[in-house]
Amino acid sequence: MKKFLATLLIASTVTTGASLIAPTQAHAAPEATIVSSVNFRSAPNTSASSLRFLKAGEKIQIISKVNDYWYYVQTTQGQLGYISTSSKYVKYAGAGSSTGSSGGSSSSSSSTVNKIISAGKKYMGTPYEYASDRSNTRTFDCSDFVRQAFKDGAGITLPSDSRGQGSYVKSLGHSTTNWRNLKAGDLMFFMDYKGTSKSSYPSNTSNQRITHVGIYLGNGQILHTYSKDSGGVRIDNIAGKHWEYRFMYGGSALK
Repeated sequence: MKKFLATLLIASTVTTGASLIAPTQAHAAPEATIVSSVNFRSAPNTSASSLRFLKAGEKIQIISKVNDYWYYVQTTQGQLGYISTSSKYVKYAGAGSSTGSSGGSSSSSSSTVNKIISAGKKYMGTPYEYASDRSNTRTFDCSDFVRQAFKDGAGITLPSDSRGQGSYVKSLGHSTTNWRNLKAGDLMFFMDYKGTSKSSYPSNTSNQRITHVGIYLGNGQILHTYSKDSGGVRIDNIAGKHWEYRFMYGGSALK
C-alpha cells in the first residue's frame, strides 16, 4: 500500500526499538489511565532512553505485559513504548474483553474472534513490507498480516490480497458500509489515501478500489499495518481520522 504523509507517521522512531522486544500478551483490559506522571521508555528497563513523561489523566492502551515490572503500551497519538506496571502510575479505565465486542455472537464465535485478535496482537511492531513473502512472518503487508492472524487464530486461510479478502467477505453476505455497525474481529476495507480532510473523499465509495485492509477491534480501533515508516503492525483510532473517510465496507470473514 502507498506510503502516507510524514505527519501521520509519528510512531516510527519509537517502534524501531520496541519491535525488537517480543512481550507476552497481557490478560488485563487494554484501556488504562495514567494516574501519576510516569517515564515512557524506549525499552523495558530503567536504563533505556526516555521518550517523554506520560502525564496524569492521559489515556493509553496496554498492548502486552512484558513481565511483572513493565507494560508495552500505545498512546492516543500512536506512540509505542514501555511504562511501569505499578498501580501508583497506571489504572485500568474499565474491565472487559480487549476486543471490545458486544453481544449477539455465540460463545464459540466470540472465542474464535478473541483468538484471531490475540494472534494478530502477537505481531505488534512486525515491520511492514509491500508484497511481503506469505511463507514467513518476518514482515507483513496489510493483507498478509490479516491472513496470518486468521490462519494462526482460527485455522482459516483467507485470500492473499485485500481485494480478494473483500470479495470473500461480501460473498458471505456480512458486509456493511457503516463502520460503526462492525463487530470486533470484522475486516475493514479502505480506498486510497487522499489526505486528512473528509472532503477529499467521495461520499459514494462503490466504484473505488480496495487498497488496504485491517481487523476491527471494537471501540473505534483497528489492528493493521500500512507502511515502513509507521512502525509496522499497530493499532489506530478510526473516528474523525482519514481511516473513517476512506472506509468502503467491512464485515465478518467467519461463516
